Amino acid sequence: MAATTSTPQPRLHIKPGTTWSEAFARCREIAPEAFDSDRLRNLWGGEWRRTGNPLHSHSPVDGSPIAGPPMLGQDEAQEAIRAALDDHKQWRDVALAERKARVRAAVDAMDAHRELLALLLVWEIGKPWRLALTDVDRALDGVRWYLDEIDGMIAGRGPLPGPVSNIASWNYPMSVLMHAMLVQMLAGNGTIAKTPTDGGAACLTLASALARREGLPVSLVSGSGSRLSSALVRAPEIGCLAFVGGRSAGGQVAAALVDTGKRHFLEQEGLNAWGIWDFSQWDTLAAHLRKGFEYGKQRCTAYPRYVVQRQLFDRFLEMYLPVVSGVRFGHPLAVADDADPLPELDYGPVITTDKATELAAKVDEAITKGGVPLYRGDLADGRFIPGQDTSAYVPPVAILHPPASSALHHAEPFGPIDTIVVVDSEAELLAAMNASNGALVASLACDDESYAHRLAGELQAFKVGVNKPRSRGDRDEPFGGRGASWKGAFVGGAHLARAVTVGPDPHERLVGNFPSYSLYPEI
Repeated sequence: MAATTSTPQPRLHIKPGTTWSEAFARCREIAPEAFDSDRLRNLWGGEWRRTGNPLHSHSPVDGSPIAGPPMLGQDEAQEAIRAALDDHKQWRDVALAERKARVRAAVDAMDAHRELLALLLVWEIGKPWRLALTDVDRALDGVRWYLDEIDGMIAGRGPLPGPVSNIASWNYPMSVLMHAMLVQMLAGNGTIAKTPTDGGAACLTLASALARREGLPVSLVSGSGSRLSSALVRAPEIGCLAFVGGRSAGGQVAAALVDTGKRHFLEQEGLNAWGIWDFSQWDTLAAHLRKGFEYGKQRCTAYPRYVVQRQLFDRFLEMYLPVVSGVRFGHPLAVADDADPLPELDYGPVITTDKATELAAKVDEAITKGGVPLYRGDLADGRFIPGQDTSAYVPPVAILHPPASSALHHAEPFGPIDTIVVVDSEAELLAAMNASNGALVASLACDDESYAHRLAGELQAFKVGVNKPRSRGDRDEPFGGRGASWKGAFVGGAHLARAVTVGPDPHERLVGNFPSYSLYPEI
């Protein structure tokens, strides 16, 4: 009998046309004013400037060098702020119809280059292709919705006294940061944004170049938060501060704002939890949990904590372990054949090698102090190009009962790490779900929905889902946070438009969390 031989699997390689060098060359062709052959430029006063010291950045995808943000000092940042104020003073007098026409033209220009913007996101922040496209599309579709609705939202209102300063994390450069800036400009304000240091500079540079060509008052600068804080946070020229990031940085920003009286909205992290009590719909929950691993849980509305009724823990594990073991991760641009589509992955790398090292240390700490490792994936399960750098990749992990003294007990890991807590009573369920003094979202899995809605009223989360996840939302859906997860005005739909405009009532109370009051919308 003849021996059979298996067909060797083809080696993976980067799909032609998707390399960083090809993407950067296309950026230079489209916007040569913003991209030099060796670096990115900063933008203010309508001029792209070869200034600042570029960081030696590397892609989390494979460790290869990419264009880093050109870091400015405080003096140049202050110059940029003054130029942004000049832009603002001219733009606030432009009629709404003209503002709408220019914003629409910018959105159309970005749409024409949506795949390049998405490819830059893959290389800069490691998003799988489908999720990168979604980030771009959500930004553009969201702004188109505002274009149709803005007239009623700002009727009787006017622009802020100065431009909006935007400081945002790296994970959603288009659907959070660029989307917000376009709406701010639509409402009559000039804008200035700091590029996230860890990723997204090239994508934002291309989008800003397309916006500036349509006459929009956008400025884009790079620099360390500590060096630029006095300019981008406290400068008297600034009319509003929009911040998205972690609690540590957010706390510093909030402290700097205390005596300024500036309009602000500060979105900060919280430990979003999913409670499971008197529940039996396991197939439905499995689908939600699998989708929850998208982008390696590197988003503000990810659910890294599951609080499970003890009587249901065996059924939970029966559902959960196949989900976590089936998560797909790896190189977002690796194909076996040139004609193959880009791979369908749940996530790629985390944002940096340092973040991967930090997550590994937190897992080790939790286990050393008594947490039980329920599941630990292996890099061998990933989909990689032979020999590539995998130092920024983190396989999924699940820890049962992270000790109170460990970081994973009370803080969001911002990576593909789940923690699970088993409880015996309603009071324990609520306490475990409220472990982080406020969150953006939470969910309850419970067959009795009326009981779940009663429990939801005791949760310190802005949005609570019953048998479904909650998210930031799009278009007219408001977004904010409770407790320490949010400071200042809420956003989303008319709330964002009101947050960046001034009404006729000088004592207007915006929806949000403020030092003297909290006002929540119906959701």
